[in-house]
Amino acid sequence: MPKHKQLTLATFKKKFAKVREKGWIVSKRKGPTGIGQTLEYYLGMQENNIALPDLGTVELKAHRIGSSSMITLFTFNRKAWKMNPLKAIKKYGTRDSNGRLGMYFTMAKTPNSMGLFLHIDKTTISVRHLSGEIIAEWQLETLAERFAKKIPGLVLMSAFSEMHGDIEWFKYDRAQLLTGTSPDIISNQFEAGNVLFDIRMDTRPTRSEMRYIVEGNWLQWSFKNWSGI
Repeated sequence: MPKHKQLTLATFKKKFAKVREKGWIVSKRKGPTGIGQTLEYYLGMQENNIALPDLGTVELKAHRIGSSSMITLFTFNRKAWKMNPLKAIKKYGTRDSNGRLGMYFTMAKTPNSMGLFLHIDKTTISVRHLSGEIIAEWQLETLAERFAKKIPGLVLMSAFSEMHGDIEWFKYDRAQLLTGTSPDIISNQFEAGNVLFDIRMDTRPTRSEMRYIVEGNWLQWSFKNWSGI
């Protein structure tokens, strides 16, 4: 079994080249996390980050080519709510199979079934209702600062995926180093529909959360600078 340790970017390049040369590799774990866990195993990584001289440690995230699944960036609720979350759930939530009221929406510019949508202007992004009511709002400058703090850099790994029976196989194809963002870039990516908000709340306060997510292959366009590894 490979020795687990944090990698430098130079070492990662060498090890990734060897993984790519292997071609198709059977997953070490079933389910969505198999692609990342399998890559980490062959890279000899204990944690999914890589050391960069100028950025400290950066995360490694793996993505299945052609998949519509989203890549979570970070959670950020601080001072965002313009409406009490419980009130928002009661007013705009829907009931699940157990009858529990909640809000489980992936937000975009197009209004959803409850009339909620993302509104974007020069300085803010907000979740609003067609009536004009604002549920939550973020300053673009604040989002950019949070982004830079939480994700100063990211190595995005893309792989082909095939199922052989109930076993998944991966062919790791490409790695990209992604760095930098700005309020304008974030705004433009929301406008293009490449960055979305994922609201996950129900009537249990301790379970309330809102996550920022970016959709699959478009992740690269959410950063100011990127280069192939």
